[in-house]
Amino acid sequence: MSKPVKALVRKELIKRFEGATYLAVVGFTGLGAIENNKIRGRLLEKGMRLAVVKNVLAKQAFKEIGIEKAGEMLDGPCAVAYGGDSVIDLVRELIDIGKESPTLTVKAALLDGEVYGSDRIVALSKFPTRDEAIATVVSCALSPARNIAGCLKGPGGAIAGILKTIEEKTEGDGGSDAEAA
Repeated sequence: MSKPVKALVRKELIKRFEGATYLAVVGFTGLGAIENNKIRGRLLEKGMRLAVVKNVLAKQAFKEIGIEKAGEMLDGPCAVAYGGDSVIDLVRELIDIGKESPTLTVKAALLDGEVYGSDRIVALSKFPTRDEAIATVVSCALSPARNIAGCLKGPGGAIAGILKTIEEKTEGDGGSDAEAA
């Protein structure tokens, strides 16, 4: 590849990955064209993309963007997966795809400047996403109030039930006295 072509490819990679705080490196050796196209389509449905990169050019682009650690993940023939709501969603989807096509492997992932190697990918996929974490925090915050409301509502409901039963009995007794007279 000539220098001007490499410069164009590097600029395109910079434009594509600018602002990315997370991405995953995928090994795809032995993946057929049809299967590759199906994987790309499945990822695209969820707002994720897969880009085959030349390692040297990608490392240079990552350095210019400020995510040098992403360049450390590139080893051998690989592609970079990016997009979606979070790296956790991205890794979960790639692991699911990897179960269906074992030639696709998740080599590493970058999350907030920290590199997760292949040994930690499964653990990363089990992290809660941002929305899941927020839901857990909200649930924990509301739980004590919900318990207090239940404690207050329970006895009140029991008293209301007793009063209703007494009212029904008095109505029933009052009606029989009127009939007898």
